[in-house]
Amino acid sequence: MKSGLKRSNAPIFWSLFGAGGMFSALFGPVLVFITGIAVPLGFMLPADTMSYPKMLAFAQNLIGKGFILAVISLFLWFAAHRIFHSLHEVGIHAGIGAKLLCYGSAFLATVISAVVLLGLGF
Repeated sequence: MKSGLKRSNAPIFWSLFGAGGMFSALFGPVLVFITGIAVPLGFMLPADTMSYPKMLAFAQNLIGKGFILAVISLFLWFAAHRIFHSLHEVGIHAGIGAKLLCYGSAFLATVISAVVLLGLGF
């Protein structure tokens, strides 16, 4: 017996949106504080905390790669989902084109970020 329910890919996008929202709420303010206030002003952190050799070493570490990829990709998926659903609020009834543009750009940027991070070596 076949049920009348239609399969949907919405749970995938909602889970990426939820994870991105949680991640941006937890790590976004900390990243802004560290990169925008603490290091440039020498407040609570040494001036060479974000020097090129240290950041390169962080990006070449497996855990560092994972954190950088999570920050970039989850922030992008959160923004893409928020923008897509905000189109309706401003009177644009988004169709498949808007969905492809929003989610496609997040997917493309995620893939590019992964390729660049893997290209940095270990």
